[in-house]
Amino acid sequence: MTAASRLDGRRLYLCTPDRPDLQGFVAACVRGGVDLVQLRDKQLDARSLLARAGLLAATCRDLGVPFVLNDRPDLALECGADGVHVGQDDAPPELCRRLLGPDALIGLSTHDPEQLDAAAAEPVDYVSVGPVVATPTKPGRPGVGLGYVAHAAAAAGRPFFVTGGATPTSVPAIVAAGAGRVVVVRWLTEASDPEAAARAIRTALDDARAG
Repeated sequence: MTAASRLDGRRLYLCTPDRPDLQGFVAACVRGGVDLVQLRDKQLDARSLLARAGLLAATCRDLGVPFVLNDRPDLALECGADGVHVGQDDAPPELCRRLLGPDALIGLSTHDPEQLDAAAAEPVDYVSVGPVVATPTKPGRPGVGLGYVAHAAAAAGRPFFVTGGATPTSVPAIVAAGAGRVVVVRWLTEASDPEAAARAIRTALDDARAG
């Protein structure tokens, strides 16, 4: 399966740190409508991250959703992930592509039009755009607003996912700005019922796109 085909129809992207109930949590989110999963944990050492990523890679494979690991193309290769997501200061996308091969999913974070324009020359399959609003998951990074979403809709030239504060309430405005895909963190990771929370934001996303 090519990287591009792995993104077909995938619109609700869970980004989660490690947690004790990682497998059950992700399974609940997928039942609610999540269709792409990233493990992003800045606290685990490499050996622990590899073990947890391997566990989640197997879980996502069983669930039929792609799994990407944040930051570490070497560990993504070792654990059997479908790909890797990197930031502006992480391993270059070209290195990720050489390590993981032509069919791996490679994602790149962008935070302004210059970074988005530069991404056009990189061997990436999708970009993230944001954060729309400031978020504690990206400390010190200001919100970019919906204007950047509209710019990405006109200029991205490839699939893009909007980050920062996605909730059932905020999704309609994000879609109205030109987006069709969102990354969700706190709405799901802090939910007492992850499946219901995922279903609520998936319904809001689908309804906004249909409208």
